[in-house]
Amino acid sequence: MLWSEPPDEPPEELRRAEAMLRRARTVLTVSVLLAMCLLGLWP
Repeated sequence: MLWSEPPDEPPEELRRAEAMLRRARTVLTVSVLLAMCLLGLWP
């Protein structure tokens, strides 16, 4: 790697999009688990 090459980091926009997808995936996972628990306990 040459010293003049730019760093191999993703752009700021891509990092923000990845963080938003991680949060969305976490919220979706918790929502599905909660829905399954509620439906399982429903008489």
